[in-house]
Amino acid sequence: MRVDLHLSVILLCGCLVVAAHAGAQAPDSQRVKKDPHMTRHAEGTFDVKNAPLAADDATQGTPIGRYGLDKQFHGDLEGTSKGEMMGAGDPGKGTAGYVAMEYVTGTLGGHTGSFALQHSGTMEGGKFNLNVVVVPGSGTGALAGISGTMNIIIAAGKHSYQFEYTLPDAAQ
Repeated sequence: MRVDLHLSVILLCGCLVVAAHAGAQAPDSQRVKKDPHMTRHAEGTFDVKNAPLAADDATQGTPIGRYGLDKQFHGDLEGTSKGEMMGAGDPGKGTAGYVAMEYVTGTLGGHTGSFALQHSGTMEGGKFNLNVVVVPGSGTGALAGISGTMNIIIAAGKHSYQFEYTLPDAAQ
């Protein structure tokens, strides 16, 4: 008589528990399924131009600044983006915060389309805390269904990006 042994690893209350199960495989409903989306990595550089925008009714009379964004991406993402950024604080003293939305159009890993990026960032003591994510549901063309996060690096006055993203199986 042949018995198949399957090991299960379970994290329970912070303790690692290993259990051996003899017999047939677990039913489909109990099997751990692989994520159908494969995470991809893209990196490259970008050039950015920002230009002050006039205060609107919502920001008139406040220290909130508005800026138009115009970017050119190079590397694994080849394309352009346009967007708007709002910021406050004193960047010259190393303390500030900003939010932005930008709409990217181009080719990413051989897939052509567009998607939106949402930014939220702060700077304190000259250190950055930045979060840039793909806006859910914003992908079009071969980038429909895209999700991910982008890390922006600023070194020696140059801008670069590292982008971890997924696409639905059909676009892989």
